[in-house]
Formats: sequence, structure tokens, C-alpha cells
Amino acid sequence: QKTNICYLSFPDSYSGGLGDTQFSFRLRQSGGQRSAPYEDDGEYNREAPLTLQREAAHYFGYVYFRQVKDSSMKRGYFQKSLVLVSRLPYVNLFQSLLQLIAPEYFDKLEPCLEAVCNEIDQWPPPVPGQTLNLPVMGVVIQVRIPSRVDKPGSSPVKQFNQENLLPAPLVLPSIHELDLFRCFQPVLIHIQMLWELVLLGEPIVIMAPSPTVSSEMVLALTSCLAPLRYCCDYRPYFTIHDSDFKEYTTRTQAPPNIVVGVTNPFFIKTLQHWPHILRVGELKMSGDLPKQVKVKKLAKLRTLDTKPGIYTSYKTFLHKDKTLIKRLLKGIQRKRPSEVQSALLRRHLLELTQSFIIPLEHYIASLMPLQRAITPWKNPPQIRPFRQEDFMKTLERAGPQLTCVLKGDWLGLYRRFFKSPNFDGWYRQRHKEMTQKLEALHLEAICEANIVAWMKDKSEVEIVDLVLKLREKLVRARCQHLPVKEETLQRVSLYIETIIGSLPEDLQAVLHHH
Repeated sequence: QKTNICYLSFPDSYSGGLGDTQFSFRLRQSGGQRSAPYEDDGEYNREAPLTLQREAAHYFGYVYFRQVKDSSMKRGYFQKSLVLVSRLPYVNLFQSLLQLIAPEYFDKLEPCLEAVCNEIDQWPPPVPGQTLNLPVMGVVIQVRIPSRVDKPGSSPVKQFNQENLLPAPLVLPSIHELDLFRCFQPVLIHIQMLWELVLLGEPIVIMAPSPTVSSEMVLALTSCLAPLRYCCDYRPYFTIHDSDFKEYTTRTQAPPNIVVGVTNPFFIKTLQHWPHILRVGELKMSGDLPKQVKVKKLAKLRTLDTKPGIYTSYKTFLHKDKTLIKRLLKGIQRKRPSEVQSALLRRHLLELTQSFIIPLEHYIASLMPLQRAITPWKNPPQIRPFRQEDFMKTLERAGPQLTCVLKGDWLGLYRRFFKSPNFDGWYRQRHKEMTQKLEALHLEAICEANIVAWMKDKSEVEIVDLVLKLREKLVRARCQHLPVKEETLQRVSLYIETIIGSLPEDLQAVLHHH
């Protein structure tokens, strides 16, 4: 793991650029225990948006790299990286933090880091929905941690209470959102195609001139499904020294479902069997629409001086959205700031994803048993199975066309989506939530029931069985943090005590002991 982190902390191909650069990577946790060491993980992950959950099996790395001429060094250059490793995907917060710390660290070395770590140790844990003030090196960074109940697409709340903080805090408008307009500059006219590829979990390679461009493009792509969670693997920056290198470059099996960002020209040769390769140049913000890359045949990818382009034979299911490009062009002519253009782009992608996902949400909600079918003394009824053909039939009257003007083969897109890890991840998440809801409704039904009447004609065996079942339900409700009111749980505990009290003393003793 340490070796991987070291290789990922430096640009792996010669970049003549001197000065400071920042980029990110994501790393599979190798071996050891998979369980998260944090006590509050469960609570944080239940309240955070799915896209910002702590990952149990991956780390994120945030890098600040400095390369300057220095004649006192053997190689003639000062080359150093400061890396922050976290399980949280807060790219803006951690990169802003590095901008404060790294330049100081390169000057003053270890003592500076020690002081910073002492300050960070005092920071409160991230609680979804809260605004935090985080002091470091004489600056207070102010951020709001997003919550699952935030309305998708609502802009971060501007209610930052300054509380007379002196000096005025450094306010980050978002903890994780990238400048999408800047990241997607060379591919704005292909946004639709890229969105489909990401939605379907297709294997994509980003070939970029630097780790900065590579990691930003990968993170931008994987974020463009929000609020749907991208459930495949992704590597914002990847080097030839990585321990997963063999797995990604082998020709004996199909490429994995992953978006991977690379900068070393060597990958042009080793990854040319991948189905979708996006080659981008340096990102330069200019006054007009940046040069848009063209879609090209994969066969053209043979040479080392490969031109920028999207090398794929993929045909999109949906037609292109001309209005988006027109609006972005108008924004460029009117010199709208990048964040306004980004907001436009983000809203477009959000509406597209919602149009696609709303019919699925409607259908899956219809699989939930009726509330009146939930009775206290029987196990709760099962959630009905998801049948793809039944879902397809609902699309005629309640499909994406209700909320989206885009024409095209929506049915074909759904069929392909059912085969992707993103569908699997979405379905499992929903199924889990519905199962917990059923459990909660069942507990409430038990609370409403007349337990004494039920016990009248029951044998001791049946009553003991009920006690054990109710106890198990209580434990589960507490462990899984089911959406149940505390008073409901207390009433069930009281029930159990009442039932035990009605039994012969020898049984009471056994059950209390049990």
C-alpha cells in the first residue's frame, strides 16, 4: 500500500512544467481488516448522500507536488509531494487544506506538520447537514457537510453565520463539487455520450497530459450521475507501477468496469484493446468555445502522437441535446463566470439522471406490500421481485418522456443499464431500505396489537417463541438503526416484560437469564 501511494504521489511521465500542481488518486485497501475503524461510520453513512459515503475498502489520496530548479540537489531539481490520505471524497476541502499547508511545509518541514496535525486532531467529526468551522494555520475553513435530505441540485445554503469570526473565514461553497465546465471543456458536445457510458458502467480510459487533468476528468465523469451512485471502480490517476497494472492491461479477459485516468504514453499501447478511450490535451480556459474533440475509430489509436479525441465505436441511445450547447455558447459569449456555466451543466445532468431514474423509483415503490397486509403475529410479507419486463410496460405511460425532451431509444438504454453494476448497486440499496421500512412497520403493528387477548389460547411453547422473536426484532432494530420511534421500541420491551411476567416462575428465570 505504501509503495502504491509513493508511486501515485508523483507525475509518472515527464512533464516539463515547473512549479506546483495538485491532483487526486484512489487506492484499493490491500489485505488487513476491511471493517472501518470508525465508530461513527454507520451513523455518518446513513445520513450522508450516497455519493459522499466513507468507503470501507478504498482510500483517497490528495497530492500537492512541487518541482522547482535547485542547484543544491543532486538532480538539479527540488521535487516533493505532500499527500493527504482519507476515506472521505471531499476533494475541495482537502485540496484547499493542502494549498494552505504544503507551501509552509516545503519551507519549514516537520515542525510545521506537527503543529497542523495537532490542530486537525481538534476538528469535530463531519456531521451531515452541519456547517463546520475548521481552524488551521491561522485560517478558519468554513464548510457545510451535505446531507441525504438535501434537495438534489439545490445550491449549497448561503446561510453561513459569520459569528464575528476574525479573521473572516475561508468559505468553501462546496466540499466536493468540481468546476464541471472547466473539466469537460474539450468534450462539451459529447456530454450525452459520456453520461451514457458512465451510467452503463462501461470501461473508459482517460489519457491526459498530467495527473491534474486526468484526475479531474475521472472525478467529473463519476460525479455526473448524481444523485445516482456510481457503483463501479474508478482510478483518477493510475501508473504503470501500480499493483493492479496486470489486471487492467491483460488481454485474456474483457477490461473491468472502471474509469481509469493515465498520463504515461506507454498506456496507449497497453490499453488499446479497451472499448472507450478519451484522449485530452492541457485544459486552457479561453474566451470562446474550446476546441471540441472528435469521435474517432479505435483503429486510429495506433500511434504515439495520438490526437485528442474519443476513440470508440459506441452509438448513443439518446439523441444529442442541442439546447445545452446553445446555452453554454451563449454563456461564453456573455463571459459568464465558470461556476455559472458549471451550475448549468450540473443541472442538465441532474435532470437527465432524474428523468432516467424516476420511472425506476416509481416501479420499485409499487413492489412494496400494502400496509394492511402487515399483521402483528405473522412475519411481514415479502417485497415482490423486480421484473424487467413489467417495468418496461410501465414506461409507455410513465416513462422518461414525461420529464425529458430528449428523444431516442430509452428502452434500449434501460436494457443495457440492467446489466451494469450501477443498476445492481441501486437495486440493492433500495431493497435494503424497503426491507428496513417493512421491519419498522411490523414493529409498529405489534405495538398496536392486543397482546393479552392473543395470549389467552396459546401454549407456553408459543408464548416463549414469541418472546424470543420479539427480542431478536428489538436487537435488530437497534443494530440496524431502523426508522422506528424510540417509544415504539420501549413499548415492545414493556410487552416482552409483560408476557414473561405471565409465565410460570421457572420459565421466567430461564428467559431472564437467556
